[in-house]
Amino acid sequence: MRKRWLLTLPLLLLGAVVVPADQVPPARASAVPSPVDQVAKLTGPGSIDDTEARFGLKATDLGILWDNGSGEILTAFGDSYGSGWTGPGGGAGDQATIDWRCNLLLRSKDRNLADGMTLDSAAEDRPGHAKEFLPCKKIDRDEHTVIPTAGISVGKRQYVQYMSVNYWGPAGSWFTNYSGFAYSDDNGETWTKGAGARWQNTKAWDDNFQMVALAKDKGYVYMIGTPNGRFGSAHLARVPEQQVLQKKAWRYWDGRTWSPQEQAAVPIAVGPVGEVSVQWNAYTGKWLMMYLDEHRASIVLRSAKDLTGPWSGEQVVVKGTDYPGLYGSFMHPWSQGSDLYFTMAQWDPYNVFLMHTKVTDDGQITNLVTDPGFEAQTTGTPSAPWQLSGTGGIDRTNLGHTGANNAFVRDSIGTHQVQQTVAVRPNHRYRLSAWIRTADNNSETMLGVRTLRGRTIAQQTGGAHPQYTKVTVDFNSGHESLIQLYAGFFGHNQDVWLQVDDVSLVELG
Repeated sequence: MRKRWLLTLPLLLLGAVVVPADQVPPARASAVPSPVDQVAKLTGPGSIDDTEARFGLKATDLGILWDNGSGEILTAFGDSYGSGWTGPGGGAGDQATIDWRCNLLLRSKDRNLADGMTLDSAAEDRPGHAKEFLPCKKIDRDEHTVIPTAGISVGKRQYVQYMSVNYWGPAGSWFTNYSGFAYSDDNGETWTKGAGARWQNTKAWDDNFQMVALAKDKGYVYMIGTPNGRFGSAHLARVPEQQVLQKKAWRYWDGRTWSPQEQAAVPIAVGPVGEVSVQWNAYTGKWLMMYLDEHRASIVLRSAKDLTGPWSGEQVVVKGTDYPGLYGSFMHPWSQGSDLYFTMAQWDPYNVFLMHTKVTDDGQITNLVTDPGFEAQTTGTPSAPWQLSGTGGIDRTNLGHTGANNAFVRDSIGTHQVQQTVAVRPNHRYRLSAWIRTADNNSETMLGVRTLRGRTIAQQTGGAHPQYTKVTVDFNSGHESLIQLYAGFFGHNQDVWLQVDDVSLVELG
C-alpha cells in the first residue's frame, strides 16, 4: 500500500498564492555565455607554443592562470610528460622515457588572446626543460602526485594552493592527503610549502577545502573550496591578504557570518563542482564561477553579485558531446569586456586549449534554478540537474509554456514529482514559482521546497490547472543551505497528469 507520506509532513506556508504573470518579475540566470570557440592548442604536438621542443612538455592537464602583479600571467599545470608519452590520458607511455613531472609552471606576457596565448618562459631545471616546481613522492597510496589547483599574487609574492593526491579512484574521483599553500618570492622559480597552511583531509575523505579557487577582494584572499574529486559542493573561506599562511586566521562562511570553525562552512553552490575557478567580471558587474559539472559532462558558469551568493543556476558553456573528455576550465584574468577566455583540458589528447566565449548580463533577477525550462534535456527521461520521483518524463514536443520542452508526471496513485537540489543562503526569504498545467481531474497538485532530510519548508497545494498557470510559494530558508524544490501531485486511483515549465527560485530583498 502506498502511503501519502508527503502530505503528512509539517507545512510552513508563507504567502503561497497563485498569481497572474505580470505581478511577478521574470527571472533568468544573470551571466549568459555565447557558443564557445576553440582559439588555440597551447600545449603538446601541434600547439602554437611548440611546448615539446621548447620546454620538454608533450602532454599535460589543467592550466591554472593568475596575474603575478608584474605584467605576466603564471600558468600551473598538473601531471606532465615529455617525449616518451604516447597517450591517451595521463601516464601512458614508456616509463623509462616518459619524463613524468607532477607539475610545471610557465609564464606569458601575451595580452592579445584572440589568436592564442604565447608561453614565453618556464621555471626550468635545465635549458629547454620545465621543472617540477612542487616536489612529490610519486608513491601510490602514499603521495601519488602533487597538483596545483589555484594561484594568486599578493604584492610580489606568489601563492599556489595544491593538493597531495593519495591515489586515483574511479572516473572523476580521487583521494587526497591534504591541501596546502606554497609560496614563491622569485616569480615562480623556487617554492616553499607552508607547513602551517594545510587542510588535512578527513578519514572519510570529505574535507571541503581539498581543491580550491582563489580570489582577492577588499583586502582579503578568498578560497572557494570543494572536496577531493569532482562531485562535492562549493564552500567559502577568507583571510586577510597578509595572513594567507596562517591557517588559524582563516574564517569560513556559515551562511550568516565568518566563523573560525571550518566545519561551519555551508555550501554556496550545489555539486557536482569539479576544478573550479572564480573571478570578478567587470563587464557584467558580477563574480563568475566556472567548473566541470560531471553529471552533465559540461563546463558550466554561475554568477553572483557577492562571493557569498546567491549564485545563479548553471549555464552551459562547453558540452562534452562537442569536446569529449573535457575538464579543468580556468578563466584568464586578462579577459576584457564581454570576451571571456579560459583554458580547458581534454583527456585525449591530454593537452590544454585556450577557449573563448562572450558573456552578457540579461538584467533580470537571478534565478537559482539550473535548466529552469528543461531545454537542456535531450531525452524523454529527466537528467541532471533534475530528478524524477515516481512516474513521468520530459515532453519534447512543444507542449511547454515556453520553448520546446517541459517536464511531466503521470500516474493513477501515489506521489509523483520532478525535483532539483539548490543552494540557498540561510535565513533569507525566497520565492519559488513554476508554470503548471494539469488534467481536469487532478485534485491534489503541489509546488514546494523541503530540506534534504525530507521536512517540508513550504508547499502550495491546489486542484486542477487546465491552462498553464503560474503558481508561487514564498518561504524563509531558516537554517538550511541546501533545499530541494519540487512540483507534482498525489493521485487517487484515476489516471492524472501534471506538466511543469519555467521554474524560478529567486531571493527576495
